[in-house]
Parts: sequence; C-alpha cells; structure tokens
Amino acid sequence: MHVLHILNHVLEAGNGIVNVAVDLACLQAQAGCKVGVASAGGGYEKLLMQHGVKHFKLDQTRKPIELIEAARGYRAIVKEFDPDIVHAHMMTGVVLASTLRFQSKYALVSTVHNEFQRSAVLMGLADRVIAVSKAVADSMVRRGIPEQKLRVISNGTLGSPRTCQLKECVPVTLKHPAIVTVAGMYKRKGIAELIAAFAQIAVDFPTAHLYLVGDGPDRELFEVQARNTPVSDRIHFERFQPQPQRYLMAADIFVLASHRDPSPLVIPEAREAGCAIVATHVDGIPEALDGGKAGILVPVADSHALAAALTQLLNEPPILHAWKDKARQNIERLTATRVHQETLAVYDELAMREDS
Repeated sequence: MHVLHILNHVLEAGNGIVNVAVDLACLQAQAGCKVGVASAGGGYEKLLMQHGVKHFKLDQTRKPIELIEAARGYRAIVKEFDPDIVHAHMMTGVVLASTLRFQSKYALVSTVHNEFQRSAVLMGLADRVIAVSKAVADSMVRRGIPEQKLRVISNGTLGSPRTCQLKECVPVTLKHPAIVTVAGMYKRKGIAELIAAFAQIAVDFPTAHLYLVGDGPDRELFEVQARNTPVSDRIHFERFQPQPQRYLMAADIFVLASHRDPSPLVIPEAREAGCAIVATHVDGIPEALDGGKAGILVPVADSHALAAALTQLLNEPPILHAWKDKARQNIERLTATRVHQETLAVYDELAMREDS
C-alpha cells in the first residue's frame, strides 16, 4: 500500500498534529507500506528518512501565488508517488487532495485534530474522517459530517518513534513539590488560570514550584502575569523541550488546564511517567483520563477549583500517591502502535470498498 501524508510542515516544535502524523508515517513504513510525507519541511525530515519515508517539499502557504504552486506541486507528487491512500492532517491538505483528485485512484482520509476551528468542517471532504476522540466525533456530527464517514481513533503516543523510551530518559532536577505543565503557550491552554491558581496556593506551600514547559505566541503575556505575582521567583518558564518526559518524570503533579483540547498527547505521557494529574473537564481530556479514574477533573477556566485540587494533593501525601498509582493503570491502549493499527484498518476498509 502506498500512503501519502499531507501536512503543513514537519517541524520538531511540539505540534501534536505533526507528532501524530510523523508517528503514523514511521510505523507504517516499518510495517511494509511505501510511505511519503508532503510538507514544507522541518526537523523531522531526518527521522522520516531513517524510517524509509520519502519527504516531498510542498509549501501550502495560503496566498494565491503559493497555492497555485502548491497545486502544481501536489499533482506532480501524486503522479510520481501514485498513492493508494492520501491522508490529510490539516485543512489546506484535504482541500488540495479532494479538489485535485481528478482521475487518480487514491482514497482520501482526513484526521480532525482541532475540531473547534471553523475550518475543521472541511475535513469532511475526505472519504473517511478520523476523529481523535469521541468528543470530536460528536462535535463533527453536530456540524454536519455524516456519521457513516467518521471513525474514532483516540490519540496515543507511548512507544513513539520520535521519543526515547521512558526507561532511557534521565529526569531533570526540579525543586519539590514540583507542579508541571507541558503545553503550548496559548490562551486556550489555560496557562493564565494555572499561574493564578499557583499564586493562590503558594503561600501555604512555600517550597512548591511551578514549571511551564512549552513555547508559543502568548508566552510573553504569561511571563508578565507571573512577574506580577508575589511568587514570581517560583514560576519557571522552561520553553519547548524535545524530551518533555524528563520533566514529567520529575514532577509531583501534572496540570493541563486547557479551555479546548480534543485529545492531548501529553496526557498518555504524564500517565506513563506516574504523575498525579489535574486537568480540565473538556473535549477529549476526560476520555484520556478514563472518565476521571486516572486524574482529577476540574471545571474549565476556574482557577479557584484548580487551586483547591492542588491544595488537596499537596496537603495529603497518601492522596497524592494514590492518584499517581491510578495514572499508571490501564495505559496499554495509549500506544502509538495501537493508533497505527487502527488507522491501517481504516485504510483497508477503503481498499475493500474500491475492490468491491
């Protein structure tokens, strides 16, 4: 089977969409598929090449001249690679692949990662639409995507070819108790509420420290917020880290305070590392935490509820350790291999339809 993935880029920058697609491409190549990736390029090109995945340069910048060139480039790639499956992970790719299919024989698959974006409805142009959580699938149905097109394949990242195995990682040295988040520095990730919650509890826990791992366009805004608290010296901006597992292994508590989050890859990683987890009850987060059995769920955009959960964990060591144990349970399904196998099943389903 020839599989072509379309992405905007393959930058090694913590982008969950890119990470999922790179995992799939590498594992599919290992399984014997002929795999290509079309994107503007980036740091993962080397990893793709090591796994036998061919990278095609395709700039999909949304400007008229660039899009005309992208259309020409895409048609040339399809002619050379002759895919059986084109798997689009972002909106521009699915539009290109659907409008330029013509007489090509390939089936088109899309994966909806950020369904809260208005343009996500265009992912429904594909023959099959993979939703990364049941919450995403339900939302896409409400937005008019036919239910028979949808398949739910929840994200899993354990055993990813992008990262070292946990036993091979060396934890960083943090000050304890250490509260850690790994997230892009965006408002929708709830960083402001996390800083506010930490400021609320910091007086009662004078040795606690907050570590914010990640980067993004709103980082300076959060840095200003942190500086305006009386505990700014205990709030650490660690920027993007290629091996966030090193922070998760050293954390006492992991927090994900997102306002929207379809199926965060960091939840499986935090569970594998054995963190006590506090996260918001939104989108695919409850599914990733077994409905709240593997982590404490709090309301969205509520720094007081977040502070209360942190206080309980820090005040009660037995409760903290109980939640660490709960996080490690039932993680076998959170692997990149399972995502790969379920995705191949979707491809096979389309291949059988073509043959019938």
